[in-house]
Amino acid sequence: MLVIPGQSGIDNCDGVSRRELLRVGGSSVFGFSLANLLGLRASTASEGNYGGPGFGKAQSVILVYLQGGPSHLDLWDPKDNVPANVKSIFKPIATKIPGVNFTELLPKLAQVNDRFTMLRSMSYTPVGLFNHTAAIYQMLTGYTADKVSPSGQLEPPSPKDFPNVGSQISRIKPPTKAMLPFVMLPRPLQESGVVGKGGNAGFLGRAHDPYLLYPAGDDMDMSKMDRIQVDDLQLRQEINPARLERRAKLRDVINDGLPALDEATAKMSLDEYYGKALSLVISGNARKAFDLNLESVQTRDRYGRNTFGQSLLLARRLVEAGTRFVEVNWPKVANSDNHSWDVHSGLSTRMKTQSAPMLDTGLAALIEDLDQRGLLKDTMVVAIGEFGRSPQRGVSTSGNDNSDDGRDHWPYCYTGIVAGAGVKRGLVYGKSDKTASAPMDNPVHPRDLLATIYHSVGINPGTLVYNHLNQPRELVQAEAVSAILS
Repeated sequence: MLVIPGQSGIDNCDGVSRRELLRVGGSSVFGFSLANLLGLRASTASEGNYGGPGFGKAQSVILVYLQGGPSHLDLWDPKDNVPANVKSIFKPIATKIPGVNFTELLPKLAQVNDRFTMLRSMSYTPVGLFNHTAAIYQMLTGYTADKVSPSGQLEPPSPKDFPNVGSQISRIKPPTKAMLPFVMLPRPLQESGVVGKGGNAGFLGRAHDPYLLYPAGDDMDMSKMDRIQVDDLQLRQEINPARLERRAKLRDVINDGLPALDEATAKMSLDEYYGKALSLVISGNARKAFDLNLESVQTRDRYGRNTFGQSLLLARRLVEAGTRFVEVNWPKVANSDNHSWDVHSGLSTRMKTQSAPMLDTGLAALIEDLDQRGLLKDTMVVAIGEFGRSPQRGVSTSGNDNSDDGRDHWPYCYTGIVAGAGVKRGLVYGKSDKTASAPMDNPVHPRDLLATIYHSVGINPGTLVYNHLNQPRELVQAEAVSAILS
């Protein structure tokens, strides 16, 4: 959201890698003190020795966050010659990559999987029981939460939280155009009554929160994207742009005469954020990007006339207009029924008739559309959930009840998709074991995936940021999966 930032720790001391801190920590004898170091911009993280395949190739990121935990066995990692309660009830189908099968639920993605990398070895061991909120927080921040209840639930969002990856990226590398830096849609991250955990800027301060686009309507309302309201991005009719610009100049004149005020507010970067908000409103770029009616009927149909499909189409429009990071959250509360991925029961019907068709149509259209427009070369697309589902149906792994037609939570092995911006095409990275219970090779922790995203946008994952206690923390304690990049 567009707000004037408050002071939140040493926000202006970011962009210093751990390596740089150790190297020059005692170099004040040469006239370069620690204070000088901490004043460097975040862009210094891209200088020096850091780099490698794919570094800096992504100008924007679309994170398709599949909250709820999709069943990898029933989508893109089906297994043969396994017990009946492990094998998917859905038939395997061939894909564009020889020897790689999906299930019959993903016929469209099966025809474009030669354009993305599959991570079939996503894996981590949870802290305590692994319910959605704790897993979502880890997946989107790179850190585990401090307070987790016996059921795996977390406390509500807090200013002390670690920031969402989109907040970190848009802070260090803001857009070069008058455009919203980070947009989240079409609904918040949610498990039961815990709403938005892992989805904001946390200790970075509210200035780096995403712009939230949550259209009115419940999760079963598939036409809510037709009712998008972005009133805060437009001028009232009685105020024209010239008048607003004159007011901005008058404000500058007043500020010039009040040096004490300038000094007092310098650390809050008021001028910077006021200027960005002003240019956003006057230019109309953001408002125009949100107008789905500018797309052809054929294009809108191609993505699917539902909340998820139209959200992905809007994500494409936003990165095309200059937004740095877009997070599209699966449009159903994580632990829920109907088209939620949380299939403790009713898997055979819910996945076949509700969730999978939306995923297949929308994600395939997004990847293909970006590629055809030439946008995939510098736009990274990531599709991932917080975990997969248990290899055996009808068993409990997280304290939940599960029917014979359901699978429980399973963080030990699952699948993610990465495409664009230097990511290799048609690659299957990692391999799950016979029952998709554990990786056989090349395990990828959620932290590793976040490090890969940072790397791809030109940021050293080891860059330091200061939390609410002014303690240095790395963006993420991991390294990029360079084997999937070129």
